[in-house]
Amino acid sequence: MANVKVYNMNGQPVSDLELNDEIFGIEPNETVMHAAVVNYLANQRQGTQSTLTRTEVSGGGKKPWRQKGTGHARQGSTRSPQWRHGGVALGPKPRSYSYSLNKKVKRLALLSALSSKVIDNDIIVLDEVKTDEFKTKTIVNMLKALSVDGKALIVLDSADKKVIKSAANIPGVKTTQYNTLNVYDILNYNKFIVVKDAVAKIEEVYA
Repeated sequence: MANVKVYNMNGQPVSDLELNDEIFGIEPNETVMHAAVVNYLANQRQGTQSTLTRTEVSGGGKKPWRQKGTGHARQGSTRSPQWRHGGVALGPKPRSYSYSLNKKVKRLALLSALSSKVIDNDIIVLDEVKTDEFKTKTIVNMLKALSVDGKALIVLDSADKKVIKSAANIPGVKTTQYNTLNVYDILNYNKFIVVKDAVAKIEEVYA
């Protein structure tokens, strides 16, 4: 099992923690991680784009000229796609881009992402993250103490409103809970900062 240091909010090591190899020590599968990221991004799409067809644009009730004898190509409406201000042919319409992955694929992708953070030494385990008031500076000082420079994902064991709102104004920092983790967030943020109790709950859920 992999051993990691457990730090406090002042950046000082306070204990050691053994990570479950079945969760944090597997060989990362890049194929399923890619599939999970593509699935996540597709599910985030609103799919509300819409263009007007020839039946939806205004005008065009009158035939531009008679059918024969003008020397022009025959035309039935000025709202046809080839006309200026005409409708759009084969344009996008509202649709859902969402689709689902198999449970085993999603599970393997998540465990691969977690394991990749351990392999790259991008995981930081904290004994706890708490603040007595809504204060961004508390989280900023914590990140400085941990030498975190860049994007960071803070994983909590429960929804602590004071911590969540204190971190909300920091660019590149996101908070989440252990039960709402997704592969995209794990890979998108440079550092994976997780509370010790959240590690236990992750291992309990996926063991």
